[in-house]
Amino acid sequence: MKSLVKKLIRKKLKISFAESCTGGMLASSVTSINGASKVFNLGLITYSNQAKIKILKINKNIIKKFGAVSPECCKAMVLNLSKISKANINVSITGIAGPNGGTKQKPVGLVYIGVKKGNKIIISKNLFKSKNRKLIQKSTVKKATMILSSLI
Repeated sequence: MKSLVKKLIRKKLKISFAESCTGGMLASSVTSINGASKVFNLGLITYSNQAKIKILKINKNIIKKFGAVSPECCKAMVLNLSKISKANINVSITGIAGPNGGTKQKPVGLVYIGVKKGNKIIISKNLFKSKNRKLIQKSTVKKATMILSSLI
């Protein structure tokens, strides 16, 4: 994370997050680094569907049709976050951290990570094998960091 923050500082880029299943863990991992105030713009924890609809202005029909844990919702989250935050890089995370709440179609460990940098949007589908909530959250933060590092 330290090298990512250094890169962001060097390139004068601002970053914002909209997190669901990680509950702010990604934002926390950035803000724990000295100098983060130069790059960290905004962190939202839109855990409930209501928060996604009210704060991120996600169309409730997207959640009704596809669910909150879907590439469609993840993309809407990152697009709307970028409008709110005006940051250079925006990240959205939505998934099922478990240990309960999974289904056959959407098992525990299914996490979507959305990254928007300029006009480029990446939606990464991840299926973390662990059933351990904390491990799934940590794996998600690690994966998001890898995606960001490759983009910056």
